[in-house]
Amino acid sequence: MFESHHLRKPTGKSAFSGLGAGEPGNSGQESYVFPMVLGDMKGTTNSLTHTAAAMMPSPIFIWRFQVTLFLVWGFSCCKIGWDSVMRMNSDLRDLFLYEAFLYYNPLLLVTMMVWLWGVCLWVFSQSTISYVKIFDIDQNHLAHREIWKCSTWLTIIVPTSMTAYLYLYSHGEVSLAASQPVILYIAFALVLVFPFDIFYLSSRYFFLKTLWRIAFPLQPISFPDFFLADILTSMAKVFSDLERSVCRMLHNQVATIAWFEADSICGSHSVAIPLMLVIPYIWRLMQCLRQYKDTKEKTTLFNALKYSTAVPVIFLSALKYHVLPDRWTYVYHPLWLISSFVNSLYSFYWDVTRDWDLSVFTRIFKFNKPTWWSDLLYGQKWVYYWVIGSNLILRCTWTYKLSAHLRHNYLTVFTITALEMLRRFQWIFFLVENEWNKISKSSIQLPMTDIPNEDEKLVDSSDHTV
Repeated sequence: MFESHHLRKPTGKSAFSGLGAGEPGNSGQESYVFPMVLGDMKGTTNSLTHTAAAMMPSPIFIWRFQVTLFLVWGFSCCKIGWDSVMRMNSDLRDLFLYEAFLYYNPLLLVTMMVWLWGVCLWVFSQSTISYVKIFDIDQNHLAHREIWKCSTWLTIIVPTSMTAYLYLYSHGEVSLAASQPVILYIAFALVLVFPFDIFYLSSRYFFLKTLWRIAFPLQPISFPDFFLADILTSMAKVFSDLERSVCRMLHNQVATIAWFEADSICGSHSVAIPLMLVIPYIWRLMQCLRQYKDTKEKTTLFNALKYSTAVPVIFLSALKYHVLPDRWTYVYHPLWLISSFVNSLYSFYWDVTRDWDLSVFTRIFKFNKPTWWSDLLYGQKWVYYWVIGSNLILRCTWTYKLSAHLRHNYLTVFTITALEMLRRFQWIFFLVENEWNKISKSSIQLPMTDIPNEDEKLVDSSDHTV
């Protein structure tokens, strides 16, 4: 009886029933035809795959295309921004640029720090140092590629908003111009606290949790706690400018000159400026006191004293706007100079003698796959002189940023703040290197059967006197 192959299960034999494979005497023909057809199908599949791969642009082409778009975007922002500024009245141009700079320079500095942190993670991943173990983070943390992706978007979004602000204001759209920094700040805040599993939820949660632990040191201090707190001390001016920006937004002073009154609530004489500048140092001071409570190590008290020396620098500077000129010149200004000198030298001394281990100063640049520039840094004496010398100079100039009475020189302060972040950037390498050396030594001394508990993971003041 005839059996149609359309009604059978799609087995190997039924597929070729029309060729007589199921009939007696055709087994040889079946064994010959079946591999031949499969070979043709495999060859067709491979050719389609190769064709599809050939049609896809190469990674180099994609990278060049992205760079070209980025350069075109950057040129467009500069051109539009410059033309917009030139359209303004010359009498108000400087004031308006100062105001625009206030809203956007904190986010530009944050973007810069994110870029630098990505570089740190890249160096850590190339070296023999396990930063995952040092920071006690899981394997799902953001690597340098994800950090650079975030910083790339920040680099695009912040200048684009600033360009729109300049363009709209210069063309008479004042209300739309005023909305640009407001929208940007709200968007950043929402992304940071967004509760859903997008935009790296676990990393955002870890960051916010660490900030909470820094602000309220009610628990033993871990390495990420004081590490991030130290970075925040280098970004104290970012805190101050963010406060003034938000203040003007809340009081409807964006894209106006109402803020120009120095004695106004959001003016340059506001007491909120020194308060915001001192907050990161108070946080770090409280961490040191918490460490002393947990460990009873006197070293933590000397570390707390280091952070306390920043307080008179900040508040003596702010007194200029609240005392008579002669009293400032002959009393408070000399005191400010002395306190600045003490703070700079004390901080420099602590960096070199406590935070860094000069005996193995460049081990972090010993890469698993050495490159020409890692060989240029690894084991070279000039690295000693550069890091120590630049750290001393930038520790002294950093005091300039902490002084409210000097902040009218906003471009100079911005430059010094950026240089301070670069100083902190190089400080990170040697602090992490020093921490890894301590972990390595302790792991050698401990028996292999000993497993540290959670309390042993906490920062011991003798090992973490940052």
